[in-house]
Amino acid sequence: MRKASLLKKITILVMILALPGFLYYLLTAKGKNRYKPLAFYGSKTVAKTSHKVHGKVIPDTIYHTIGDFTFTDQNGKPVNAKSFDKKVLVVALFYTRCPEVCTTVNSFMDSLDVNYRKNKMVQFASITVDPDHDTPPVLKAYADKFKPSDKWLFLRGDTTTTYNLARNGLLVNALKTGEGNYILDDKLILIDGERRVRGYYSGSTRADVMKLNDEIKVQIAEELRKVDKALY
Repeated sequence: MRKASLLKKITILVMILALPGFLYYLLTAKGKNRYKPLAFYGSKTVAKTSHKVHGKVIPDTIYHTIGDFTFTDQNGKPVNAKSFDKKVLVVALFYTRCPEVCTTVNSFMDSLDVNYRKNKMVQFASITVDPDHDTPPVLKAYADKFKPSDKWLFLRGDTTTTYNLARNGLLVNALKTGEGNYILDDKLILIDGERRVRGYYSGSTRADVMKLNDEIKVQIAEELRKVDKALY
């Protein structure tokens, strides 16, 4: 009985010691994290170029991107699409005269800004759909309520640029229904370093924002992997 008991204890001990290594094996393969990449949203086109994976030729895919834009931030400084190149970007639409929903969305954006304040790869942008009213001083007064870091910008542009970016770039609803009244999605939109849409999350739902928080980390890992590939 003692021998059987001792053998059982040894077996349990071996399993405990082996578990971390087994989990590491599941999570990695040849030094690479085996996370599931995030989806790509928007139109996709098969390119004429290709690449190889384990010796198999795979056609390249051209994904939808948000395109170029030029805005002004809450401090009156110009901001364009290149300002966010090679960054993980979270975007939200809002306007300062918006009812409670915009405040909720930007409050969640604020929590994300705090979480990633020290990470140079992540940036945030809240874009007004009411640029006629939301001038830089108005945006500055609104932004100051949240005490944003320099990674979180409040942006305005002309109506043509703003609505084109919303509908054709970010692929979300943005519609003016009257003076000071707008219909717009409450989404927080995740953009990768190549301006491709990688996720949509309700900015008024805590569970969705928690999911976004996790998937920002997944996207950071993908961006770091791109850097590794460029070095070798």
